[in-house]
Amino acid sequence: MKKLEIRGGRKLYGTIKISGSKNATLPILAATILTDKKITISNIPVVRDVETMVNLLKEIGSSVKLDKKKKKIEIVNKKLLKTFAPYSLLKTMRAGVLVLGPLLSKYKVAKVSLPGGCAIGSRPINFHLDALKKMGANIKIKNGYVVASVKKKLKGCLIKFPKISVGATENILLAACFAKGKTKLRNCSLEPEVQDLIIFLKKLGCKINKVGTRDIDVTGVEKLYSATHKVIFDRIEAGTYILASAITKGRLKIKNMDPKIILTEINILKKMGVNIIKKNNYIIVDCVKKLKPANIITKPYPGFPTDLQAQIMALMTTVEGVSKIKENIFENRFMHVSELRRMGAHIEINENTAKIFGGTKLNGAELMATDLRASVCLILAGLVAKNKTVVNRIYHLDRGYEKIEKKLSDCNAQIKRLK
Repeated sequence: MKKLEIRGGRKLYGTIKISGSKNATLPILAATILTDKKITISNIPVVRDVETMVNLLKEIGSSVKLDKKKKKIEIVNKKLLKTFAPYSLLKTMRAGVLVLGPLLSKYKVAKVSLPGGCAIGSRPINFHLDALKKMGANIKIKNGYVVASVKKKLKGCLIKFPKISVGATENILLAACFAKGKTKLRNCSLEPEVQDLIIFLKKLGCKINKVGTRDIDVTGVEKLYSATHKVIFDRIEAGTYILASAITKGRLKIKNMDPKIILTEINILKKMGVNIIKKNNYIIVDCVKKLKPANIITKPYPGFPTDLQAQIMALMTTVEGVSKIKENIFENRFMHVSELRRMGAHIEINENTAKIFGGTKLNGAELMATDLRASVCLILAGLVAKNKTVVNRIYHLDRGYEKIEKKLSDCNAQIKRLK
């Protein structure tokens, strides 16, 4: 089992280049199922989840060339694809279920394993399935698989999601591209990654219109075209390194990003006392002042992202005073708290609210990562902790962060991977 060793107490300084977004790349890769024309995707992050999705596409018959050096993927679907997505490829990656919509829309049948991924709450896919049923699909759950079919074509209809869901918005967007007539999606996710998927689908020739703040209309088409697309930056990775700079009282230039997309996070950190200078495609973060506590609530975009909740909690443990975090997106997303407590943090949990009594000096410890964002929260804590911190089970980390130990060690962190 691979692990990371961190020796804390060093300020970070230097430049970090942000990778392409994993959460934008995965639905775009699923969307390539819809076309038999050549697709080129650049600025992809070379992380485990992307490699798993590439393997899934290869498994169903796509011709895929992944150039890790150039961070580029070329895909051509020369032949008819298989419509079976096995558990072996979906057990570690929740986004694998996004092949359901395009397979069903194009081939009228699909058998897709129920997804795995991070253990952060139930995150059921019933919104996806209910919407597909409304579009005319026959759906059964058999032996851990979704078995779906439709007689002729999925039919456009009105779909109002009961709750804002990124995955359901993406899956039904993909399903609607070949549906008969117009599909009206209401209460959709606005995440930048969803917007990036829409930009890509429009390049393919899909007819998609935003008709309200959270309302999207999709008119089905008969054929699609070749396209080239550059994936947006990873806003969660950018937020993570902003917090790394703040927690170590360092100074980082964080480039290859658009600050306008993460204004909520920047404004919260500015109120806490972090100095952030915004430019067109980079920011400079330094932290010389004493920071103030904060109260945050996780919300769908443009609110504060649940995927940065664990990381900002690590910062809050070092800030004198009481901070609060209300987790409104997922249940069971405070699994990192027990590990932070082992480092000396004083945190109380009451249902979906964490109260952080900050200002304690953290001590290094042997820790266990429970999910992708929890693992990086423990690394941030390790960067300021006394003595040595060892984070176990970092395969979670490799699912979503590209070369994190190299990026940090290039900026003065003492961090290394152990076998």
